[in-house]
Amino acid sequence: MCRSIKTLRPPTTPEVTDEDIRAAALQYVRKVSGFRAPAAHNREVFDQAVNAVAAATRELLDGLQIRGSAGRRPSLP
Repeated sequence: MCRSIKTLRPPTTPEVTDEDIRAAALQYVRKVSGFRAPAAHNREVFDQAVNAVAAATRELLDGLQIRGSAGRRPSLP
C-alpha cells in the first residue's frame, strides 16, 4: 500500500523536512480514504487525519535509534 511514500529514516534519507513528512501523511490518508481531494463536508476530518499521521510519523522518526549512529537523530523545529 502507498508505494509512492518514500522511506524517511536515516540513512536512506539523511535530512527529513516537515514537508516530507506532510507529503507522506497526505499520501497515506488519500490511500486509506480513497479520496484524492475530499468533498467540503469531509475536509475537516481529512485534514485532521493528515495532521495526526504527520505527528505520529515525526514521533516515530524522532524515537528511532539507528545502528551505527551516535544516538537519536535531532528533531526539526
